[in-house]
Amino acid sequence: MNATPTDTIVVRNSGALGGTVDVPGAKNSVLKLMATTILTDGTFELTNVPDIVDVAIMGELLAAIGVEMIRPEPGTLLLTNSGDITPVAPYELVEKIRASINVLGPLLTRCGEVRLSMPGGDDFGSRPIDMHVSGLEDMGAQFKFSHGYLEARCERLHGADIIFDFPSVGATENLLTAAVFADGRTTIDNAAREPEITDLCNFLVAMGADISGIGTSKLTVVGVERDALRPVRHHTVPDRIQAATYLAAAAVSQGELDVRGIRPTDMTMLLDRFTDMGLELTDIDDGLHVRAPERLRSIDIATLPYPGIATDYKPLIITMLAVADGVGIVTENLYPGRFRYVEELQRLGADVTTTGHHAVVRGVPRLSGAPVKAHDIRAGAAMVVAGLAAEGETTISGVHHIDRGYDDLVGRLRAVGAGIERC
Repeated sequence: MNATPTDTIVVRNSGALGGTVDVPGAKNSVLKLMATTILTDGTFELTNVPDIVDVAIMGELLAAIGVEMIRPEPGTLLLTNSGDITPVAPYELVEKIRASINVLGPLLTRCGEVRLSMPGGDDFGSRPIDMHVSGLEDMGAQFKFSHGYLEARCERLHGADIIFDFPSVGATENLLTAAVFADGRTTIDNAAREPEITDLCNFLVAMGADISGIGTSKLTVVGVERDALRPVRHHTVPDRIQAATYLAAAAVSQGELDVRGIRPTDMTMLLDRFTDMGLELTDIDDGLHVRAPERLRSIDIATLPYPGIATDYKPLIITMLAVADGVGIVTENLYPGRFRYVEELQRLGADVTTTGHHAVVRGVPRLSGAPVKAHDIRAGAAMVVAGLAAEGETTISGVHHIDRGYDDLVGRLRAVGAGIERC
């Protein structure tokens, strides 16, 4: 991809969507799997990999560290770790992608030291890494922060019993990978339980790690020696956020789609709430069939840690509520500052007001096309979905954000009848 900040997506109302959409692998899994290849020498093969900008950026970061990436065919990555690892993550790459923090655990546990520029990525409120640092300190690491870099040292980490105040995904991932080579047993209590965490655990176990409690809120890792792991082939879990995007697109266009390649069990609570809004959801081979009502029903909804409603779903939900019948209240319990896109929806005629962690959405029959901006990955996708529900033409700028997390969003929507093009 060669996206630029000047690229735009133009969406024209084209009626109900119909057909089949295939959902690729999860961004929030594959980036972490890629970082985990730091742990041992050899060539890894990852399949079901989305063609997104963040994968390319992570590949550049890993190349700087000592892991080379090639794409032999669409959807497949080969990552080769020659063993010549440099435990430094440079600013010019780290500042582009928040998932760069996931090299912290693997580099520290393999090399005994790491120098990491503070990560970038989406701008939606403070995302401190205190939980990462305090957990690794409990395992014996010593940290120093200066001149924008985080430095950590420990010849060999040791096991520890760690209890999180909050089930942080990133901290769970870093402590999990760090514990693989730690001396003794590490427990992570109140660990995140997202499907992407389970995918990472299964990847590590296939490599030779000793992990139990997978899929629960308490993970136990018994450290192994640094030569005990092996490279593996792994199929990335499907992207539940991309799946939700296509369900939302069907919903606002009064459409009917087969959404293939997804795991409904990873999205149970969201799908239950979509059903409450009037969507008819039917299991099919390798996915779901979705049929939208003539008009959606409003609901109240709140974000919560998995298995609750993820914050990444919220821009899509608010967009759906914007054209639903009634009034819905959306509460953000996880991250502050994640309502920036509301002003863009208001430009399209949505009746949304925000106060603190709450958004009140009064549904209108139709939105009205206008120029809008994508502020981050998920908000950008929500603008595209909103354009499907708007009369006239909606022009979305800043779509380089969308490219970071969506594999050919325009092409997939066009294939099911959307009036959409990249300019």
